[in-house]
Amino acid sequence: MIVIFDLDGTLIDSAPDIHATANAVLADEGLEGFDLATIRGFVGRGVPALIGQMLAARGLEDPARAARMAENLVARYEDAVGLTQPYPGVEAALDALRQRGDVLGVCTNKPAAPAHAVLRHLGLDRFFAGVIGGDSGLPRKPDPATLLKLRQDLGGGETAYIGDSEVDAETAKLAGLPFLLFTEGYRTTPAEELPHRALFSDFAELPGLIRALG
Repeated sequence: MIVIFDLDGTLIDSAPDIHATANAVLADEGLEGFDLATIRGFVGRGVPALIGQMLAARGLEDPARAARMAENLVARYEDAVGLTQPYPGVEAALDALRQRGDVLGVCTNKPAAPAHAVLRHLGLDRFFAGVIGGDSGLPRKPDPATLLKLRQDLGGGETAYIGDSEVDAETAKLAGLPFLLFTEGYRTTPAEELPHRALFSDFAELPGLIRALG
């Protein structure tokens, strides 16, 4: 089976690094920063959306400024790994899935370079046969284009998608793929209200849930 994961809020708790980077970009613009919970709520739709939400929350709408801030954030992003950690049990679950013959991939709205950088930093890159980011040239999630492209690149066939958020649930629904929802990530909607095949809060549960899919 092909098993494709979201990254931020699913495999890794990267909100502290995103928070620090976002606030550094705001400081460069002379703007006040946000607390961690607020930035966590902005994560999931890619860099342009993150910048747009931050500016909107400050009552600002300035496309040129937004573009400059996005460029600044991306330039800082690849080195923003020091505060990020995998969720407990992630490495063991990935190892179990790979040992049973599953093909693993990552589909994220994070740009590809920082996605690869953080996976390398955490020693998780060895598990994945493919990674596609939000700067692939295809529409970002919840459009299913990147998820379906990665599925094709990994050989096609039976596929499950694992994520943590409203964006991920909608992506899987639009792609017509079974969705397994990790409940400890960055969503704001109650888990039961999101479309899913299964819920899990502990990565030790994941290999069994994948086996149950077939």
